[in-house]
Amino acid sequence: MKSILGIHHITAIAGDPQQNIDFYTGVLGLRLVKITVNFDDPESYHFYYGDGRGRPGTILTFFSWPGAGRGRKGIGQVTSASFAVPQGSISYWTQRLAANGIASEKQPERFGEPVLFFPDPEGLYLELIETPTVDASHVWQGGGVPAEFAIHGLHGARLAEREYEPTAALLTEIMGFRLIGHEHNRFRYEPAHSHLAGAGRTIDVEWANVAPEGRVAVGTIHHIAFRTPDDAQQQEWLAEIGGLGYNISPVMDRIYFHSIYYREPGGILFEIATDSPGFATDEPVERLGEALQLPPWLETQRSRIEAALPPIQRRPHQAAAQ
Repeated sequence: MKSILGIHHITAIAGDPQQNIDFYTGVLGLRLVKITVNFDDPESYHFYYGDGRGRPGTILTFFSWPGAGRGRKGIGQVTSASFAVPQGSISYWTQRLAANGIASEKQPERFGEPVLFFPDPEGLYLELIETPTVDASHVWQGGGVPAEFAIHGLHGARLAEREYEPTAALLTEIMGFRLIGHEHNRFRYEPAHSHLAGAGRTIDVEWANVAPEGRVAVGTIHHIAFRTPDDAQQQEWLAEIGGLGYNISPVMDRIYFHSIYYREPGGILFEIATDSPGFATDEPVERLGEALQLPPWLETQRSRIEAALPPIQRRPHQAAAQ
């Protein structure tokens, strides 16, 4: 029986690649799991950040487009990404963000959980959510954040929809999510197989019919990817979703996972990605993110690609991978 286990990763757009690395590794304390390029645009970086092992459900990625304009958050977009942090850690994060020049706002509890909202340096909306279900087994201890406060992975994402019912129907009737509650104009879903899921298990669909249409560029989210365990189950999803009339892509080899893409009824780009083979396929776990990795079909162009990419410096690992 095929299943969706939650969020695999979320991909956003950055402008300045060095600023992006400095913030997500130096301020948020995430591990830079992989430095590669956008396989469809190989003269731009693709960074992956996650926990100590780069597990699905912990990954936020960025395409870096230096010089691109700011996007606009709105209808037909994933408008924010949230991270799970341990209970009692928001005070620490409020102080840490302020010390790094980032203004944050403690918001009213959402579904019984404390929320801290803040933008990244290029305007991407982020949240830290205290949750009792964090998994500390692979938290990254090389990012300068004490383990008792460290980010454990994604908590979820917010989808802004002009009409939420078609998206809700896709999530519940096709993709195997279930409604677990609603507050005001926000409806929360989690996988029916949530007992098998780790981080990244919540999807909030927000009815936001008065907002403007979103425009994807710097400071916005490009797409959201959902987890399926393996290639066989992905093929089942490909057949079912394609059979429902969605314009779905063929399977694409992303080296670290295999992907299919389609747009949900509100226009947001959905991806279904496999858990395997994982980020250690081209470098060992203890050395993830230390060097530019290219897929085999781009290796012959390495010199040209490296010359086109702006120089970056990564933060040295401060502790061994967990």
